[in-house]
Amino acid sequence: MGEDEIMALRRRKLESIRSNGFEPYPARAKRSHTTKEAVELLDRSPDAHEIVSVAGRVTAMRRMGRASFLDLRDGSGRIQAYFKQESLGVEAYERLLHTVDLGDFLGVEGSLFRTKTGEPTIEAQNFTVLAKALRPPPEKWHGLQDVEVRYRQRYLDLMANPEVRETFVTRSRIVQRIRRFMDERGYLEVETPILQSAAGGAAARPFMTYHNALDRQQFLRISLELHLKRLVVGGFDKVYEIGRIFRNEGVSTKYNPEFTMLESYEAYADYTVLMEMVEEMVSTIAGDVLESRLVSAGDTEIQLAPPWPRISLRDAIRERSGVDFDSYPNIEALRRAAAETGVLVESAWGRGKIIDELLTIHVEPRLIQPTFLIDYPVELSPLAKRKTESPHLVERFELFIAGREVANAYSELNDPVDQRERLLEQSRLRAAGDDEAETADEDFLIALEHGMPPAAGLGIGIDRLVMALTGRASIREVILFPALRQKEDG
Repeated sequence: MGEDEIMALRRRKLESIRSNGFEPYPARAKRSHTTKEAVELLDRSPDAHEIVSVAGRVTAMRRMGRASFLDLRDGSGRIQAYFKQESLGVEAYERLLHTVDLGDFLGVEGSLFRTKTGEPTIEAQNFTVLAKALRPPPEKWHGLQDVEVRYRQRYLDLMANPEVRETFVTRSRIVQRIRRFMDERGYLEVETPILQSAAGGAAARPFMTYHNALDRQQFLRISLELHLKRLVVGGFDKVYEIGRIFRNEGVSTKYNPEFTMLESYEAYADYTVLMEMVEEMVSTIAGDVLESRLVSAGDTEIQLAPPWPRISLRDAIRERSGVDFDSYPNIEALRRAAAETGVLVESAWGRGKIIDELLTIHVEPRLIQPTFLIDYPVELSPLAKRKTESPHLVERFELFIAGREVANAYSELNDPVDQRERLLEQSRLRAAGDDEAETADEDFLIALEHGMPPAAGLGIGIDRLVMALTGRASIREVILFPALRQKEDG
């Protein structure tokens, strides 16, 4: 039977329910217990035959003449419901058989017991249709595997695959634990604008929009950084935000055009303070949420207990690609050296972009265990403070786990003259064709000229962190509604 025929049959069943005087979409359900609470009650009082009312979606049906078994699933779990013609009466039992389908929501009232096989069960005394599903569930109701369907119709994925649901429950708990961790360290959670007049704080291509009332072009933020730094200028010593970021870039297993970031700023600290904080944060979250500091990435076991290695970016790139970027002060020479290692260098790229590509291609995929890469070239980090002993480098680190960047942090540049010069250089790169170069935000520069204390800033990709902690290989597995190409685009 085709889907159209199935839907037509279900519509007839819907009409039958109404014609018999029942409302198939009532405003509320009578429910004394969730399915999980009902099972727990049965565990506490196995012989009491407690009367309960539960509600949930029908996920399995086993009809055996004058008796039927249905599985009901709600947000807490599953319980079996047992329907007997003898208990319900012929009319009610026939209504069950002829109007209830997989995917419908039912309310069931009855007594709890365990079957001979030990299955927690409610023996129905009466039932109510709470929502008639007009479309059938996917054919592979238990274990939906079609990736295209799973991502485009996430609700079917959540219905069919309990492990997917558990991933997103874990994600929520990770975010909750991050908030508690930051709050306990004295940080203040704040909110900053999503619509901005200048898209700054990161090297990324922004989404553009137009504000009709203000009659001006605006951008969706590509970073939380510059507004949080304004707050440090204003006197907040420790601030953080967990918010959505938007970057007009490609989609892949590592990238989604909108994603979630934690960014924090701490006055009077430097990047070494944040390295210790990140080690503590990630290991604490793993211990509290996962109850283990060992996680898996494919067949590899990852140890999250600190301390983690700290390797200079120069050493990491030199070891993995053979290119010592300090030996190539001339950009043309660096461009040729990178190209010889397989990097497809574009003519508009500056020195920082070439070094970043060497990192992305040759180093990042090999950093499986938690690793800090530290001390980046100034060209790659226009908002970070220079190292006193090596002014061509900045005090910056990135954290990599399972071959992906998870965190980025640095000692903040608070010299307004140096900052203005660096952002002007970024503007020159943008004018030369690098559309991911940073934008000079004049209001931010004015704020910095009022004085900002020494500070350290941190960014953690929440999606990437969840991937690392749950062993997921694709960012689409940890974002409920990921960006996808239209079907006609292939």
